[in-house]
Amino acid sequence: MAYAFPHDELKPLTKGFTDSLSELGNLNLEHLPQDYNGSALTLVESLSSLVVLGNLTEFDRGVSWLSENLTFDVDARVNLFECNIRLLGGLISAHILAKDYSSQNKDGVYQNQLLHLAENLGSRFLPAFETPTGLPYAWINLKYGVMENETTETSTSGCGSLILEMGALSRLTGDPRYEAAALRALRKLWSMRSSLNLVGSTLDVLSGNWIEYSSGIGAGVDSFYEYLIKAYILFGSDEYWDMFHSAYLAVQKYFRHGPWYHEADIRTGEATHWQLTSLQAFWPGVQTLLGDVAAANLSHREFYNVWQRFGVLPERYLLDYGILHPTEKYYPLRPEFAESTFYLYQATKDPWYLEVGESIIGSLNYYTKVEGGFASIRDVSTMNLEDHQHSFFLSETCKYLFLLYDDSFLRNKNYIFTTEGHPLPVMSTWHEKTPRLDVPTNWTVVKDGNQPIRASALSSKVCPETIFRQNVGSPWESACHIPDVFPSHRCRADDDCGIESVTCKRRTCSMAGYCGLWLAVY
Repeated sequence: MAYAFPHDELKPLTKGFTDSLSELGNLNLEHLPQDYNGSALTLVESLSSLVVLGNLTEFDRGVSWLSENLTFDVDARVNLFECNIRLLGGLISAHILAKDYSSQNKDGVYQNQLLHLAENLGSRFLPAFETPTGLPYAWINLKYGVMENETTETSTSGCGSLILEMGALSRLTGDPRYEAAALRALRKLWSMRSSLNLVGSTLDVLSGNWIEYSSGIGAGVDSFYEYLIKAYILFGSDEYWDMFHSAYLAVQKYFRHGPWYHEADIRTGEATHWQLTSLQAFWPGVQTLLGDVAAANLSHREFYNVWQRFGVLPERYLLDYGILHPTEKYYPLRPEFAESTFYLYQATKDPWYLEVGESIIGSLNYYTKVEGGFASIRDVSTMNLEDHQHSFFLSETCKYLFLLYDDSFLRNKNYIFTTEGHPLPVMSTWHEKTPRLDVPTNWTVVKDGNQPIRASALSSKVCPETIFRQNVGSPWESACHIPDVFPSHRCRADDDCGIESVTCKRRTCSMAGYCGLWLAVY
């Protein structure tokens, strides 16, 4: 606030600012606006963090300033995905929180000012969806719409990670256009999946054809998977669950190698790139949300080993060579590892995760803290700094680290966090139907204590860490695991064998009468 407000982001080394909204996702820095003076991006992103911290005074000041000063009638070409998760998501979340805390607002009752801003912004997104496929353009000019000769290439995340924010906007305003546009794009994207239930990483919005068939769980695809399960939780539609269920099993089968996740060709399942990217660190958090805590913990510990080796998490690490990527050695204060640490601690209450959090905080203070804020790291091998504090540092990184040690904001409440860390409340009024997770009809059926359970936790939509623990025991070791019929693992036919807990592959019966991973084709 001292050095950059009301501009977009802070330059902590020089104590300056950057109006960077048009630069987000713009690797070549093309078509930058001439008369754009910022949209108070960091303030919008920080509003929910202020509530989490309990600073309602500064929250009220921020809401008041935005209500009187923020406008989106600007000649600026922005990335639809980035603008959606940062600005639209920030405004919607802050609006809901302002309604919740309006009774504590000293200036009077909140009058939906942030919702009006969100609706104004959302309406400017809609022209991007006017394509033959319904897949939106990656770029939109906030004042003039889709520009002439605009690129038709976008990412899977770019058109498949809009449903939380735009769905919430429709529920809050009563205008179905936003959710309908995002859902149409998501359905089209899912229809493009390969026969292996895998999606590529980049595509053409006009033809609906894949451009890049090599894909994984990292950059360009990550939040697609995240939003499928979170949309199911937020809106209660089985359609989202069915997509996530199939996608999750495919990821575990074709991308997973022990604790790591490589990239593969979506047509064949053959590995293409063996690399760790910092964005992949979100995956243990999604697995924890699902209830697959064992698998989440396995990957999280490997990420922590890399963190300890370098002091932070490098943007890209080549697993097959055991070295840093030559051009992507930076650490831009990303939140994903802290996010997964928070989820795992919430699920297990294992104090080891608090020690991990202390290590993260220690590294941030030691390597990145400067007089003007927190600076990104340009090269983790030298710890040289870069003059940039991304808005997600306050929106996500700091928020998840705070919640790791003080979760009072969450007590007696149920929130889903967007991919930018903005909390959205889970409410029955937003559900197409209320999930009946509290009655046995939605559990795996158990007629008697001797009958084996023949469905996975994932298929049954239950958490393997909690279901059947008291009366039957907990037969599940992961979300996809299906135990063999007999504890001895003896079998008479393939139907007596289950699903492997680690690889999520089908076990078969050998000639000797034992279940195992005997075949190469599943």
